[in-house]
Order: sequence, then C-alpha cells, then structure tokens
Amino acid sequence: MFIVLLLIIAYIVAAITVFNRKPAGQVCSDMELVIKDEVYAGFITQKEVADILKKKGIYPVGKPMNRIRSKTLEQELAKHPLIDQVECYKTPSGKLCVKVSQRIPILRVMSANGDNYYLDNKGAVMPPDAKCVAHLAVVTGKVEKSFAMTDLYKFAVFLQKNKFWDMQIEQIHVLSGNNVELVPRVGDHIIYLGKLNDFERKLERVKIFYEKGLNKVGWNKYSRINVEFSNQIICTKREI
Repeated sequence: MFIVLLLIIAYIVAAITVFNRKPAGQVCSDMELVIKDEVYAGFITQKEVADILKKKGIYPVGKPMNRIRSKTLEQELAKHPLIDQVECYKTPSGKLCVKVSQRIPILRVMSANGDNYYLDNKGAVMPPDAKCVAHLAVVTGKVEKSFAMTDLYKFAVFLQKNKFWDMQIEQIHVLSGNNVELVPRVGDHIIYLGKLNDFERKLERVKIFYEKGLNKVGWNKYSRINVEFSNQIICTKREI
C-alpha cells in the first residue's frame, strides 16, 4: 500500500512538471484582457492596453515567454488614470493574461467654478474623459473639491447601494454653505436636504411621503419638499 501511494505521488509530481514545462523558445501568441466589473466595461479596451505597452516597448505578443516580465507590465499599466488594479500572468499555452480592475465613477461633478471631473468609488478624482457609460447623478453649483471628496462621496456611496434613490436622483445641486437640494427623475419638484448630515433619515421621510402623500395627491402638486429639519416635511404648493 505504501509503495502504491509513493507511485501516485511520483506520478502527480511528474504530471505537474510536464504541464508547467514550457517549450524551448516558446513565444507569446496572444494577449487576453479580462475586465472586472463588466457593468462598467468600456473604460479600458484591449487596444488601449496594447498601445500603452507598445509605446513603452514591452508589448508581449511575438516575444519569447521567458523574456516577458509580468511585474514590469503591471507597473506600466497601473499608471493609467482609469485603472485601479492590474494583474498579469503567463499561461502554459503561450498567452499573456491581463486582469484589470477599473476605477468606478459614482458621481459627475460640473461645478460653477469650472471644475469638471468624476469622483470614483474610493473618493478620488477621475479625469472628465473617463468615457463613463453608467448612469450617474450630476453635481452642480458651488462645489468645493474637498466637500465633493468627503460629504458628497459618502452620499454617492449611499446612492450607489440604494436602488430606489440611485434611480430617482438625477442631479445634486450645492448651494451656499454646502446646503444641498436634489432634482429627482420622477416628479416636477425639488427635494431640499439642507446640510448632508443625517441624509439617510431625511430621504426615508421623503420616501414615506412619496408613498403616502404624492401617490394620492399627484406627483406635481408641490414644487419643493423641504426635509431640512427633523421630524417634519415642509411642502411648497405649485403655483397655478
């Protein structure tokens, strides 16, 4: 029995060795790009990745596999402003696989002072040419970058995780003193939050008002819904 076990172990070791052995002079036949977070796919393309590596003189296709340095490729691709993480590895069949995690935008900021950028899911600024294909709320008004990267970032994370409000909020407008009002997609009204503190409870009150109030009297009855103060909703009727 012991001898049989040794033979099995020897066979497994030999099989692994043969499988991992690369033919002498094997060259890279292809580069395969795997983009994580497919819902946001479109930021990074295989052509862009290839162009980056060609520009640096390290494009792998056609080069001997033993001369390709995966870490070097990872370091160069990680410099791309839209890439969060990258992993490169060789396959036994002679391909180079590139796995990319993209930076995911959660807000588009177009402030009154001329700033134009995306904010990603880690609270960092992304360039405006990010070619975003996802639905995002647009932030307008007097938006300081420090406010966007802190308070608005937390609010955007909430929207991203809350299916109802993510679909409902079309625009976030920042007023003086970092007071905030929201423009919804459904209903011809403005939601005034005031400060962003306790925004989850404020929006919960609005949702209840939607269900028990606007569903009965009509979504265009009020021009403004104010939930700035605790435990109350102040509505402004639309002028006829």
